[in-house]
Amino acid sequence: MKLDYQQLLKPDIVKNVSGLALIARVIVDGYMSGVNHSRRVGSGMEFSQFRSYQPGDDLRLLDWKMLARSGRYYIKQSEIETNISVKFILDSSKSMLHQEQELSKMDYVRVLVASLAYLCQNQGDAVGLFALNDRHLHSLYPKIQKQHFNRLLLELLNIENEGAWPKNPDDSRKLHDRTHKELIFFVTDMYEEQNELTAFIKQLKTLRNEVVVLHIMGKDELEFNYNGNVTFEDLETGTKVKVNTIEAKKKYIKSLNEMIKNTKDMLLANGISYHLMSLDKSIGETIEMFLKKRNKLV
Repeated sequence: MKLDYQQLLKPDIVKNVSGLALIARVIVDGYMSGVNHSRRVGSGMEFSQFRSYQPGDDLRLLDWKMLARSGRYYIKQSEIETNISVKFILDSSKSMLHQEQELSKMDYVRVLVASLAYLCQNQGDAVGLFALNDRHLHSLYPKIQKQHFNRLLLELLNIENEGAWPKNPDDSRKLHDRTHKELIFFVTDMYEEQNELTAFIKQLKTLRNEVVVLHIMGKDELEFNYNGNVTFEDLETGTKVKVNTIEAKKKYIKSLNEMIKNTKDMLLANGISYHLMSLDKSIGETIEMFLKKRNKLV
């Protein structure tokens, strides 16, 4: 009997390394069972040359015969290398603490990123993690090692959601490598005062990378599932406003749909993919999209 990962989405499981690792494994292994893994690193490709082992290289690519003969560590390279760098850049502003059914957006993002990072490790890809708000920048640069995956999970749990998105984030230059193939996931709820988020996202795109925006929203946010007079609070500013939900719903839905359409059109015009994700939806859809984007780069 397969374990349903939805049963594991509980705060006491999500918020520790072993629990997060378990959920990631259940999600990915459940989805990938029966999928052809023929495009993994090194399989079925013509040998080209040896090179010296470098810290961060996948240990599975070591040539043990060369080690026995020479006493040195060498990597067997192929004519076409299929391992890429995958980077997750997270919006760690306070609005990501919005919670529905005991699950916050940030908890959902932790599970999502842990799952995709686990898949990256299995594919032989380097994976990195960055989280940004106007007070802190978390940086974990891409590596392939198993220990690195565990460290990434710990970093995910240590991210503190504070403040807002920076007005002028100069850090974007530090977050990607313009000389190598990269798959970048920018994960956010797209709450911005002006256009600080969208401006940042556009700066991430280069000719050599794929950039995907994962727009995280709750089901109640998307459908405006509220009744009576409700007081809403802006988690970033503390501003509160009382709303008659019956009168406001139609206008809210129209405004939200326009924002989503405009954001999607703008990103697509800049060669950036956009995916809207609801907290109640399966992560399996994102795994499928990840594999398609990865294949475009390899």
